[in-house]
Amino acid sequence: MKFTVEEFRRWPTKRVTLLGMSGVGKTYLSDMLRKHHWFHYSGDYRIGTRYLDEEILDLIKQQAMRVPFLKQLLRNDWIYIRNNIKVSDLGPVLSFVGKLGNPEAGGVPLEDFQNRQAKYREAEIAAMHDVPAFIEKAQQIYGYQHFVNDVGGSLCELDDPGVIELLVEQTLMLYIQVTDEEEEQKLITRAQSDPKPLYYRSDFLLEQLAAYLRENKLEYAAQMDPDAFTRWVFPRLFHSRVPRYEAIAERGYRVTSREASQVRDEQDFLGLLETAIARGQ
Repeated sequence: MKFTVEEFRRWPTKRVTLLGMSGVGKTYLSDMLRKHHWFHYSGDYRIGTRYLDEEILDLIKQQAMRVPFLKQLLRNDWIYIRNNIKVSDLGPVLSFVGKLGNPEAGGVPLEDFQNRQAKYREAEIAAMHDVPAFIEKAQQIYGYQHFVNDVGGSLCELDDPGVIELLVEQTLMLYIQVTDEEEEQKLITRAQSDPKPLYYRSDFLLEQLAAYLRENKLEYAAQMDPDAFTRWVFPRLFHSRVPRYEAIAERGYRVTSREASQVRDEQDFLGLLETAIARGQ
């Protein structure tokens, strides 16, 4: 959606999709807006509780069945396992995605990793297609006037134009961009200090995997340290995503990560949106 500042001010039910790399502040802003009575739609929470719930549970059960004591309990239905995914803690989703590398070091074999990546992509696309329904639910069931869509950092990787078209039609797209080297290095350093599972486009993954194996004189992915590969690949993933996000931002508005970090309440956020809209006119 596109607006003038006056049109935005008169928009009675504001609906915003926050775009950007992981770590730029999307969830911080969403959590803050939730405290100001906005409906917080977390794409990853929807993925974990709806589209990958069974897959995650199956993975947990598979691991539990390797323990004789737990195996007996599960096979006799004396215990059950369930997910406890929270908007603020998406650990089970990250555990499902996993990190590529040596299984003995907690990594996931390449074929299994690619399978999980494909399932995550399908789940993220489905979760984004649920946005219109949740906009309606937020108002009619829960009584929220405004709606914020907190998408994962991998949205730009999906290569599904229908998702972007839907979000542009339903929401104002706000891209939080990293514009200077200091902020960029801060984000990369934070990600490398605590490497988390990531989604990669298939062609990007295979290209970078081949480069990493050559650089480290390894023959196959199962020889890699999972954290070492994730640290190595993150800056490359970061830079590969920038032009993809820039293309999406042409359909909406943009602010810097520094500007977003200064937002403290709803009025700050609305003011930032008006600034972005005025710059885009």
